[in-house]
Amino acid sequence: MIRVIAKRLLVGVLVMWGAASLIFLIVRVAPGDPATILLGPDASREQVAELTGKLGLDRPVVSQYLGYLGEVARLQFGDSYRFDRPAMSEVFERLPATADLMLASTVIAVSLGLVLGLLAGARPGGAVDRLVTAGTIALQSFPTFWVGIMLILVFALAFRLLPSAGAGSPAHLVLPAVTLALPFTAIVARLTRTSVAETMREPYIQTARSKGLTEQQVLLGHALRNSLIPVVTIVGLHMGGLMGGAVVVENVFAWPGLGTLVVDAVSNRDYAVVQAATFLIAGIVMLFNLVADLLYSQLDPRIKLDGAA
Repeated sequence: MIRVIAKRLLVGVLVMWGAASLIFLIVRVAPGDPATILLGPDASREQVAELTGKLGLDRPVVSQYLGYLGEVARLQFGDSYRFDRPAMSEVFERLPATADLMLASTVIAVSLGLVLGLLAGARPGGAVDRLVTAGTIALQSFPTFWVGIMLILVFALAFRLLPSAGAGSPAHLVLPAVTLALPFTAIVARLTRTSVAETMREPYIQTARSKGLTEQQVLLGHALRNSLIPVVTIVGLHMGGLMGGAVVVENVFAWPGLGTLVVDAVSNRDYAVVQAATFLIAGIVMLFNLVADLLYSQLDPRIKLDGAA
């Protein structure tokens, strides 16, 4: 197992290097000059040139890239020229808010998705199955920002049950977490439904029934355990999608996390913050994928990490 983990970590390092290099190129080919944006349109050419040199943007791109890789190796991305502090410190300050949002949305999505998937997969083709299938298709079809706006209109403005924006209390987390969770709930439900429906046709399920186990015992004790394997897979792989969705959701609800920080940094061409946030997000996604791989053998001993049966 140690050898397999080491190989996965090596691949992860290459992925992180690719992500860091890609964001370095993207932020530099985007239109707009950071010095001009920071100083404003009334700044003189001398002021713009002075700030450009201070930011190191007057050096050749190759020189900037090599210096950037050296900073990445030390996990240092320079200072944010907007906040006048280390970029990674600003990113870490916003990380807990995004972590709370992702954890809450994941718990909602997995819990609700498993329940809906079990109910639908227990009797394929039944009324519950058709209802769940139609509902999950609808959830995946609605744009995330539209869902967020509708939830604000209903629960914040019409019924005044929950705050519409900001942070500071558990109530502020409800609407953004539900908005981010709904598309993921549909994915988990459909995947669980398919897996449960296939598992219920396996011979060992018939054996369990012949032993006198109730349908609930068969469903929860046998079908659910084997159906968790693809769910764990999709949770690990979908963390990148959750991160992308968090950018939209955080801006809709003014949630003070990495999403709003990245959008603000991109708008103001704050290279250091964009690069630090992107690198951290790539690391989080890689870590979740590694954890999902390690959980395979725990859920099903027949599955080996090296792919051997």
